[in-house]
Amino acid sequence: MARYEIFVTYKKGIFDPPGATAERALANLGYDEIQSVKIGKYIQLEVADGPNALTRVREMCDKLLANPVIEDYRIQSDEKDW
Repeated sequence: MARYEIFVTYKKGIFDPPGATAERALANLGYDEIQSVKIGKYIQLEVADGPNALTRVREMCDKLLANPVIEDYRIQSDEKDW
C-alpha cells in the first residue's frame, strides 16, 4: 500500500476567499505583520500498490479532488514529490 499526500491551492491570480478572511481577522487581532494568507486543502490517500498508482491518483485529482480551472495540486509520497 502506498500513501499519497495531496496539497491543493488556488492558482496564482485566483482570489482566495478563506485566505482573505483569515488575513483580515488576523489584522483585526493585532497581527499587523501578516502580509498574505493562503488557505488550501490537504488530502491523504492510501492506495493499493500497482504500476499505475500515481497515474490513478492524478486522475482522481483532476476529476474530483481539485478543480483544474482554479486550483493547482502537488502530490507527495514517501519517495518524492510530483
